[in-house]
Amino acid sequence: MRPILTAALLLPLAACAHAPGQPPAPPPAAEGACSNDGLERFIGQQASSETGAALLQASHARTLRWGPPDSAMTMDFRPDRLTVSYDRTMTITSARCG
Repeated sequence: MRPILTAALLLPLAACAHAPGQPPAPPPAAEGACSNDGLERFIGQQASSETGAALLQASHARTLRWGPPDSAMTMDFRPDRLTVSYDRTMTITSARCG
């Protein structure tokens, strides 16, 4: 009985192992996953529905969350979401996935 119990406890750990000298493989990208590549070009632009549509297209995100000035936002990570913050003049200050 003990060998079976030991094997059952060690089996999940074996799934995490990788070849020595090799970095672990990254997890597969989720469908609709957001990409930060190239989003810095939107910093300084005016926040608008047209800019939001361009941000969604550039990031491949499924959803867009606007972050108004002085607002609180949840810290939950969603790989399919783009969060765009703007200041009081409606100028985009950051654009990041999550």
